[in-house]
Amino acid sequence: MKQDLDLGDRTLVMGIINVSPDSFFSGSRVYNTKRAVVRALRFEDLGADIIDVGGESTRPGASGIGIDEEKRRVLPVLEGIRKRSNVTLSVDTYKPDVAAEAIERGAAIVNDISGLRFEDGVGEVVSQAGVYIVLMHMRGRPRNMQQYTEYGNLIEDISGELDVSIDRAIEAGISKSRIIIDPGIGFAKTAEQNLQIIKHLELFKKKGYPLLVGLSRKSFLGASTGLKPEDRLVPTIAANAIAILHGADIIRVHDVKEAAETVKIADAVRRS
Repeated sequence: MKQDLDLGDRTLVMGIINVSPDSFFSGSRVYNTKRAVVRALRFEDLGADIIDVGGESTRPGASGIGIDEEKRRVLPVLEGIRKRSNVTLSVDTYKPDVAAEAIERGAAIVNDISGLRFEDGVGEVVSQAGVYIVLMHMRGRPRNMQQYTEYGNLIEDISGELDVSIDRAIEAGISKSRIIIDPGIGFAKTAEQNLQIIKHLELFKKKGYPLLVGLSRKSFLGASTGLKPEDRLVPTIAANAIAILHGADIIRVHDVKEAAETVKIADAVRRS
């Protein structure tokens, strides 16, 4: 479904719907279509601009699931939300078949953690539909990505590897106006590297693409605070505010109400 995002004037909030039994934050799991739809509609009421639906956990060590199982989890949720709302929908997948069927059910964004590295065809699906793509940076696969945290120059290396993904998107026919980039906080990064990425987000902004940041309740926040995922709301709010002030255009979050309030203050400071 082709939609235009209101990018640039204010920070957008992307609410996470994990239709999986093993996402790293237990509070985000809704392994039931009806409950997932209800939560998504609640997120919209609380201020979510985008609902991101994913059926496969990509936490460190995750092994992945098959296409049929991912479709079974994700597609009914997208369909159920679209029947009751016109909120912008995103599908968190790197599989072309899942992406294509998700778009048929109303998804306007394909959020590809692999940056078009894992499977052929996603770029073409996005191009033909005229929807947005999020190109995230990572190395390896979720099951082994934390083995690939050696960088010569962290920001330059990530930037260069994102350029490869951007080139693949353009070669597939995706318009530059439909590309969003994500530096991949938590994906093949140490806790200290994640902090450095947030500190230098403005360097990624120089590429000229909208910037999505997903840091909600992630382990690097626990490394700094000693808190478990269930207790990382306040650190998440703080980190999101800093990310916005350093250039984030979209924040991907589990806690929509608090994120929407954070955006109001951070955007006001940014505009002042």
